Amino acid sequence: MPPPRRRLPPAAHLPPRTFHSYLPRSHRTYSCVHCRAHLARHEELISKSFQGSHGRAYLFNSVVNVGCGPAEQRLLLTGLHSVADIFCQSCKTTLGWKYEQAFESSQKYKEGKFIIEMSHMVKENGWD
Repeated sequence: MPPPRRRLPPAAHLPPRTFHSYLPRSHRTYSCVHCRAHLARHEELISKSFQGSHGRAYLFNSVVNVGCGPAEQRLLLTGLHSVADIFCQSCKTTLGWKYEQAFESSQKYKEGKFIIEMSHMVKENGWD
């Protein structure tokens, strides 16, 4: 009779974590605080004066390694918007949202932009 097979813990069966996009190391970047997936370059930052669901947030022009849920209408501090929650594609943590549509003319500049809450990101590369 052959010896019993040794069972490996479930984590040993998972493939190594890879990200869809790596930002250049020469640029200041923001990464997911939970798994360190790159999220955005500092050059894509529009504003640090936003409020997320759970605290302060930054507005970005574009992001990477982020998935997008379905759009829904929400009444935010600045009025009614159509937004879609965004999440880290690596660890699946909800990070913030994407502005799909703004219903007030003064808020149209947000359309297509991304909110990431500060509690979900960390600064990396050259912030000294």
